[in-house]
Amino acid sequence: MRRVLARLGICADQRAGTTTALRIAALAATTLIASAGVAAAATRIEGQVQASGSAVGGASVTLWAAGAQSPTRLAEVRSTADGRFVVAVQRVPAGASLYLVASGGEAATNRTGRPNPAIGLMAVLGAAPPARVVVNEFTTIASVWTHAQFIEGTAIRGHALGLRIAAGNVPNFVDLRTGGWGATIQDPLNSSQTPTMANFATLANVMAGCATRVKVDACSSFFAAATPPAGAAPADTLAAAQAIARNPGHEPARVFALLNDFYPVPPASRGLRATPFLPYLSRAPSAWVMPLRFAGGGYIGGARVAFDAEGNAWSGANFIVGSQGGDALWNGNLSRFAPNGRATSPPTTGFVGGGLQGPGFGTAIDRNGRVWINSTSGRTMSLFDRNGRPISPPQGYDMGGRLGFMQGVMVTPGGDVWALDFTNDRVVFMPQGDPGRARFFCEATDSRPNRESPCRLNGPFHLVIDQQDRIWISNAIGDTVTRFPASDPSRVEVFPAGGHSGKGMAVDSRGNVWVTNTLGAGLSIETRLHLLYLKETGASLSTIDQVVLRQLLDNPGMGSVSVLRPDGTPLPGSPYNPTRSIWGAWAVSIDGNDNAWVSNFAPGGGITQICGVRTETCPPGARTGDAISPAGGYVGGGMQMLVDVSIDPAGNLWASNNWQDPTACYGSGPERDSTRCGGQGMTVFYGMAAPVRTPLIGPVQRP
Repeated sequence: MRRVLARLGICADQRAGTTTALRIAALAATTLIASAGVAAAATRIEGQVQASGSAVGGASVTLWAAGAQSPTRLAEVRSTADGRFVVAVQRVPAGASLYLVASGGEAATNRTGRPNPAIGLMAVLGAAPPARVVVNEFTTIASVWTHAQFIEGTAIRGHALGLRIAAGNVPNFVDLRTGGWGATIQDPLNSSQTPTMANFATLANVMAGCATRVKVDACSSFFAAATPPAGAAPADTLAAAQAIARNPGHEPARVFALLNDFYPVPPASRGLRATPFLPYLSRAPSAWVMPLRFAGGGYIGGARVAFDAEGNAWSGANFIVGSQGGDALWNGNLSRFAPNGRATSPPTTGFVGGGLQGPGFGTAIDRNGRVWINSTSGRTMSLFDRNGRPISPPQGYDMGGRLGFMQGVMVTPGGDVWALDFTNDRVVFMPQGDPGRARFFCEATDSRPNRESPCRLNGPFHLVIDQQDRIWISNAIGDTVTRFPASDPSRVEVFPAGGHSGKGMAVDSRGNVWVTNTLGAGLSIETRLHLLYLKETGASLSTIDQVVLRQLLDNPGMGSVSVLRPDGTPLPGSPYNPTRSIWGAWAVSIDGNDNAWVSNFAPGGGITQICGVRTETCPPGARTGDAISPAGGYVGGGMQMLVDVSIDPAGNLWASNNWQDPTACYGSGPERDSTRCGGQGMTVFYGMAAPVRTPLIGPVQRP
């Protein structure tokens, strides 16, 4: 046995001959031989189980390999009195994401002096685990929130890309080697600028209170507070974390109240609470969400977000970083972020060339990984390869100088590319993405009154294609939706949208079309006529935006989301603005459960989650159109005025911060704020939505 242990790199004498160490090492070797059939260690991990910063001895520590099917147990050992353990295996399934689960044991600071079966801790290590790890409350929260769409109990399973993205984001929250803070959550954008650190540490404190039994009833109190709206109370801290992560807005004050119960303020209110982790919240959050913000790569004034097949996020930037941004001139380029939020486009400028200048809401990715992106200031369409190199010529695809301000662009399942000319109320069609064969549809002629678009377009903004190969278009200067078959754009139908200033659109799995109405139904006839006049007289987007923004700022809660059936009629109750949490609805995305996620172009942003048509995926009693998110939506992560929210293959929500200071956008603010027009960075909410397949081409699909 000692020869086997030596080949495993485990010295039984290193604990001064203690029998405990020998038993642990022997168990590791026995597990290795049984599961791998050989005694040569290819993967060896040393670690320590901790709770409240102290060792947890006698915990069962299991190494698992996650994949598409049920996870594979690779090794199981027990921690020593000082919480330490070693696991070693010869073979790991190809492409597997490794993770550790620690169960039971006794924390050194346990006030009862008895093992605690309610301890459940986790650390997801990914495909390339570090040699030394700590498993504690921090690693548990980081692992559960990033893997919320893939975890059930101690089992993690899912598609390879989703698991890779989820594991890659764990280090943003925690340093697996130390169990302390990760780099991103404590960087300048996320530490003092958002409540995420305090949310995270507060929850870790409550979890630690149970693990160390700071009170006799600490665990039962925690589990009662974490009980989901449907289902039984959790039985350990790992299950409690999952219940909270999957229902972040469900009575969050119940868990927060335990902070005072477990760690009361010292007498005479002097000093900090005696919590193991800092900082902690001073008041209950609206939801237990853990958003992080990312910047760099030339990203400022972010617009539409599109994901490629590897989960990279591509988005246009309205402005150039550091410029005195003004809404009258958009001069930005193209940015890219890796699935873990790291900017991978050049700093300051982003990807440039190909005629791109000031992209708007038009970004799409085709099956070859190429990025189609439209310009407003440049009045062009541009094309980039998967590495960010321009394919389009230096002047872009300008169709002979005939394009106006360009907005939405879409790739169809058949490979065609469609785009919208906001200025000229028409549609650009490129068969198989070939600019040389481009054609215009819905184009007005001089014979029509006021050069009206034959498709009744009025500031066409975004477009989608449904399961019947029909194209739907929102109208930003109006209250209608236009539809025609992709095979015959002359067969135009127009439907009431149910609200004014249509922006984002999405199609759910049953063919219903969701449309955001930025200004809702509250516009006066005078304002509507004024917007129409500005559009018809060729006013700049800046002038139009000022009218829209003034309406929004003066009317909190303005905006709604409409849902049109495949036949164009509205669903009962449409348009929706549940709990008045929608304010300036801009974009909508449908997740793999058919629930809707809405971004809000309003001060402080906010993301509204709405129960979709498959109500069985919603909380008990919820109906289509009801809010799942709390009043005011999900907030945090330094969100600013949003224009997009998109879903990646791991179920993370990426929200683009478009504006941060409207006075800077209009040049009316002080010089010191003159570069603060564009919103800063991208805010990511982890594990919130059911994952989707990317790139998104056609209606939403699960991976």
